[in-house]
Amino acid sequence: MNESDKQRYKLIRRELLDEMATLSKITNAISFLTKLLYHYYGKKVILLIDEYDTPFIEAHVNGFYEEIHGDLDSLLSTVLKDNSYLELAMLTGIQRVAKENIFSKLNNPVICTVADKKYSQYFGFTEDETKELLEYYELELNEEVKDMYDGYHIGNTDVYNPWSILNYADNQEIETYWVDTSANTMIINAMKSADSSFKDGFETLIKQNYLQTNVKMGTSFYEKSETSTLWGLFINAGYLTVDKKIKGRRYRIRIPNLEVVDEFKELLSYYMDVSSVEFLDNVIESLQDEDEKGFIAAYKKLLLVPSYYDFKNENSYHMLLFPLCLYLSNTHEVKSNSEEGKGRTDIILKAKNDKYASYVIEFKFGHKDSDDLAILADDAYQQIIREKYDATLQGRVIYIGLGVRLKEAVMKWIVR
Repeated sequence: MNESDKQRYKLIRRELLDEMATLSKITNAISFLTKLLYHYYGKKVILLIDEYDTPFIEAHVNGFYEEIHGDLDSLLSTVLKDNSYLELAMLTGIQRVAKENIFSKLNNPVICTVADKKYSQYFGFTEDETKELLEYYELELNEEVKDMYDGYHIGNTDVYNPWSILNYADNQEIETYWVDTSANTMIINAMKSADSSFKDGFETLIKQNYLQTNVKMGTSFYEKSETSTLWGLFINAGYLTVDKKIKGRRYRIRIPNLEVVDEFKELLSYYMDVSSVEFLDNVIESLQDEDEKGFIAAYKKLLLVPSYYDFKNENSYHMLLFPLCLYLSNTHEVKSNSEEGKGRTDIILKAKNDKYASYVIEFKFGHKDSDDLAILADDAYQQIIREKYDATLQGRVIYIGLGVRLKEAVMKWIVR
């Protein structure tokens, strides 16, 4: 470095180390660094910027986007635009900052979304890579591992979550690793402004574990807030994955694996206006423990949370309980409104092995104050038996009939 560059380097370094430094004072820092690298190595620089969109998202979420947008724009544009020392740059993120902003003067940037085939194998570990890695650590790529960490579909490639696989290989325990690193604040804040079409789609997604809908993955939700860009945010953030492309911007999307199902508990807590996931955990754990008293107590407490005006029909109670049943997916096959025996039952939890009991759950809704909820609960149980909803179940089965009205519930719990 010549003397001028040395002095400039010292100044930039002081500003970077200064806790009170502003973005405007360091906008030229990256550009200056590329110049120094070029002169030292005699080669143009390849620049990699991971999570470039995080400052933009955090600014949106925390309400100071307008204050720093210009400085963030300058920080990136000084290095990406008209930089004679730059060979190429690659930026990764979950939301594309609009082209008319920081990318407005770039020459034809290549944008790759999770729906594109190009580079799809680099978004995660392929099955062969995952198998080889686990074998190195004397671990097996079995169905339990697949259910927990597989399921992402990028372009035309199926991939595993690399962070989770690496942590599993290191700890050799199947746990939810990725969710501990994800910030769902941006998702929850986005859901606050969602319209009724998103809410209808969200309920369908939870009920079916998939949804066919329009998705825009190359547009930032924070710059164009609509249902299609919100689904794009869910996908790009790893909460959902593309099952298949239907036509144009219409896709079939789904929850990728059990690890992400666990993260949806937080989203459901917000969506259902439940102040704490502990409410949800109590219901789930009582079913896991086959705890009759614990289940009805937890369910009644859960009924006290939403407005009773939301309980308009039997389906309202169904939709309150069914999403929680999804958290039993690692031990049970979870079905909703499925054809069983001679009819269609509300909820079936089919145990995957003899260690657990299966459940058949049926609701009966009280339309009038005079309706006896105990009689309705018995009617629900009798319907289960009469229609043979348990036809495909083996081993221990627990039958739950629920008579419900407003914020009241009476249960009949029979074990066979």
